[in-house]
Amino acid sequence: MNIHPTAIIAPSAQLGDVTVGPYSVIGPDVQIGDGTVLGPSVVIDGHTTIGKNNKIFQFSSLGSPPQDLKYKNEPTRLVIGDGNTIREHVVMNPGTPTGRGVTTVGSRNLFMIGSHVAHDCIVGDDAVFANNATLAGHVTVESMAILGGLIAVHQFARIGRIAMVGGGAMAAMDVPPFAIASGDRARLYGINVIGLKRRGYTKDKILLIEKAYRILFRGNDTLNDAIKKVQAELPADPDIRYLIEFIQTSKRGVCRFRL
Repeated sequence: MNIHPTAIIAPSAQLGDVTVGPYSVIGPDVQIGDGTVLGPSVVIDGHTTIGKNNKIFQFSSLGSPPQDLKYKNEPTRLVIGDGNTIREHVVMNPGTPTGRGVTTVGSRNLFMIGSHVAHDCIVGDDAVFANNATLAGHVTVESMAILGGLIAVHQFARIGRIAMVGGGAMAAMDVPPFAIASGDRARLYGINVIGLKRRGYTKDKILLIEKAYRILFRGNDTLNDAIKKVQAELPADPDIRYLIEFIQTSKRGVCRFRL
């Protein structure tokens, strides 16, 4: 371990082969895996578990009490995976007893300056949070999603896989997978074609997803009738099934195309 002499580390904290910069503070119920690097003045507290090979930059705060007035210092958790880059002034809070009891962050995500993951959120893998992207409590951001700078996601909303939410947006409803959404309140603008190509989607698969979106959101049918039409007219495909399931399980409703 490479621990700066000015760092304050509780004796019961469990640290692997890590690097801890000057003036960082690590609480008694923290676990950190091998290869993780903490910059100067990082605070990690609460019942927080951090995996391997993460890079945590200065002034980040992980595991401090959630910003929820109902929280009364219960031993809820924050769990972070491997290989994440957490830049300056990022804040991640643990869960609450009235929620999941745990905030979960996957692996290989990029959290740019000032981004915020509130209590009881779920973040998948390989997502990107641009500067000051903000999640309210109980939000789900699925893998490979991209959140633009200065956006806010409403509590209990979901951002689907490989979706992209443009800078400054307010996502008050679920953003379905593979889509681009933007605006206040966020509306669909099309398919995230570039993102799909980067993730190895073929031209034929992208065309199939575009066709499903036209049926679901561009026609005059109700959403339930449009789903039946997609199931009847398009070939069986796991991504189309996932898209339909995402819509059918939405509790806040799914944002629609801009008029």
